[in-house]
Amino acid sequence: MSLCTLHALPYRPDPADWFERIRHAPGAVLLDSGRPKAERGRYDLLSAWPLQLFEPGAAETGTAFFERLREALRSLGHAEAPDNTELPFVGGLLGYLSYDFGTRLERLPNDSADDLALPLARLGLYNWALINDHQQQTTYLVFHPTLSQAERDRLTTLFETDVEHAPTTFSLSSTFKSDLSASNYQNAIERIQRYIQAGDCYQVNFAQRFQATYDGDPWQAFRLLRNACPTPFSGFMTVDDGAIVSLSPERFLRVTDRTVETRPIKGTRPRKADPQADQAQAEALLVSTKDRAENLMIVDLLRNDLGRSCEIGSVRVPELFSLETYPNVHHLVSSVSGRLAADKDALDLLAGGFPGGSITGAPKIRSMQIIDELEATRRSIYCGSLLYLDVRGEMDSSIAIRTLLFSKEAVYCWGGGGIVADSAWQAEYQETLDKVSVLLGTLEATLQR
Repeated sequence: MSLCTLHALPYRPDPADWFERIRHAPGAVLLDSGRPKAERGRYDLLSAWPLQLFEPGAAETGTAFFERLREALRSLGHAEAPDNTELPFVGGLLGYLSYDFGTRLERLPNDSADDLALPLARLGLYNWALINDHQQQTTYLVFHPTLSQAERDRLTTLFETDVEHAPTTFSLSSTFKSDLSASNYQNAIERIQRYIQAGDCYQVNFAQRFQATYDGDPWQAFRLLRNACPTPFSGFMTVDDGAIVSLSPERFLRVTDRTVETRPIKGTRPRKADPQADQAQAEALLVSTKDRAENLMIVDLLRNDLGRSCEIGSVRVPELFSLETYPNVHHLVSSVSGRLAADKDALDLLAGGFPGGSITGAPKIRSMQIIDELEATRRSIYCGSLLYLDVRGEMDSSIAIRTLLFSKEAVYCWGGGGIVADSAWQAEYQETLDKVSVLLGTLEATLQR
């Protein structure tokens, strides 16, 4: 059995200092659990200098792309963690799938404008990583057996040597503006409700996009946002002419020892400054018939999605209508679990469930058709996924909500929500603002500096 090698480093709750040493390197990626402020994350994972980068070809199907990823993992070779060591990743794939990658997995229209031109997916093959374990309070460099001794020595020296990080700045040069007026938003919601009344669908997730201009370094924007709103599925990665900055609270799919979990969010209330009023908001969400019905629709959809790749009879709902609280909002969250069938792997699971049902609607394909019809631009990274998948088959992935794309001199952020038959458009419009208010407000504060 091939074992990866570990090199211990001093534990640091914030992975920023480690990542700053490599963030200008090719393929630099940080998956950040937001600890110790965020309650639910355990691991931070970062790496750079991938052996290969993978993007879908111009006409390549999702199935064919995933087969290339399987071959890449096979070429790197299986490895295990040393005995008595829990590691989420021992070498493998890190990167993102955009929401629009779904068009390579299903027959879907592509009529909305692709004005951001982000690649549909980009994943790198990495044979080392730095991993923070906030539960054990350890930090390790993890070296896959194929990594040369010279490269191990280089990385060890890089992370053991104290360095001065050159300061950088960030500021917005305009406030955020939506690409959708309130009246146009209302018209879209009414159109969705006509589709629901006609029997086309039960629920459609509809989003609006916000845009501002900026100067400076997106990494500094991530630092500001992480401090304001730490979440367990945060991430930062550089892309052509910019960066992806994610502060997501939502897990998409996790595979651990062939056990599968997904944790859909459906149901939101804004936080209040007054503790009693804030508690009332949380309690109102927990007993909301409408929000529970929306959540249950998506739970049923995800049970079906997991059933495509899991053993018959293994799909369960161990958690239904739980409350999760973040600096800006309360959320209603459920959990669906299963066990991978013997002839299926994590990529089969992704193919059967992407994009996540909590951000499409039900039924999924018809909802996605309506999204493409009514949203003016493609979603790009929004509602896609940041993920890792290692050579053992271990995987974790996010739903890329509360996520920004920095592209050249503009930054984009999206806010959306599930629309059902009895949705009031004014309340839904406000919910889209509540979900991203802490992100937009934190960055707009840089206008005054």
